[in-house]
Amino acid sequence: MGRKSKGKGHGSHHGVAPAQAKAVAKPAGDRAVLALAVAGLLLTAYLSFVAWRGGGAAFCTQGSGCDVVQDSAWSRLFGIPIAAWGFALYALLAWIAWRPASPLRRWRGLWRWSLVGVAISVYLTVAGIVALQSVCVWCLLSLATITAIFLVVALRRPEGAPGAPWGTWWLGSGLVALGLVAALHVATLGVGQRPADARLVALADHLRQSGVHYYGASWCVNCQRQSKLFGAAASRLPYTECSPEGRNGGVALACTSAGITGYPTWVIGGRPQTGVIEPEQLARMTGFDWERER
Repeated sequence: MGRKSKGKGHGSHHGVAPAQAKAVAKPAGDRAVLALAVAGLLLTAYLSFVAWRGGGAAFCTQGSGCDVVQDSAWSRLFGIPIAAWGFALYALLAWIAWRPASPLRRWRGLWRWSLVGVAISVYLTVAGIVALQSVCVWCLLSLATITAIFLVVALRRPEGAPGAPWGTWWLGSGLVALGLVAALHVATLGVGQRPADARLVALADHLRQSGVHYYGASWCVNCQRQSKLFGAAASRLPYTECSPEGRNGGVALACTSAGITGYPTWVIGGRPQTGVIEPEQLARMTGFDWERER
């Protein structure tokens, strides 16, 4: 009897242990997505550091497509480098992939946010090609990384996902992605930016009235830097676009007639001045009382 009772107790021990183990077990994270997200973190961390430092990224020579894109209006959002926003997105994906959660819940988060990342990366790539006639190898690498994350998540869909009718799921996720892209586009166009500096507005009007000409090209990095110095007042400058058909198109007749060979070029008093010129220096060169307008 004693031995039988002992055996029964022994069997009871083995019967409880698996149940207890099952109760405390937690779903493992998604290592494949986590690895890709970490790669994205490293990439965007480097690009963010370069953007904050003000230098050029590796393999981005001056005037190259990479240089043009990284110094364009699409390189920052609310004054923060786009790469830093990308870092935040990769960090979110890494956290979702690492955090223990049910397969369905994890998949839904990864799918939705990686779709957002793909949509924004595609938008930025298309904007660079259409508006700047340039592409950035670093941006393409980030696009490849976020696309890889989305494909891995899509191909490893757990049973029961997405947990809603596909039409409803696509509509909801698509609207979120398109809404964020639209917000980015509106912000890039300058909607909601700070009002123009009154002194810069007055200087821009003075330059136009004085017969000064400012020649540039949409893809020219230094032209973008020049216009940024005037902020919202840049639209009032006496600007002439020399490359209306893009980098590979012809030069505008007005520019060839003026003998423009480099961008940006200012023609002040009939004399060409090539390069970026600070507003205060332009004021001195054209007789504008910079201090009086303060």
